[in-house]
Amino acid sequence: MASTPNEHYYIEKNGLIVFTEKYHLDRGYCCHNGCRHCPYKKKPIEKNNGETLAGGTESGSGEALPE
Repeated sequence: MASTPNEHYYIEKNGLIVFTEKYHLDRGYCCHNGCRHCPYKKKPIEKNNGETLAGGTESGSGEALPE
């Protein structure tokens, strides 16, 4: 049985489930998967060549990366 999107997540056109900031705050900690709406992200990291990396958490499975 499929759930209906709500305040904790939404489903993108490509079918990915994306958790909201409210979901992360209710969970209470960072999972270190590079979640799009993570309120626990650290400041962006800049590499030696000036390229900016995503903020503070490792990207991994689970959620879509920022647009």
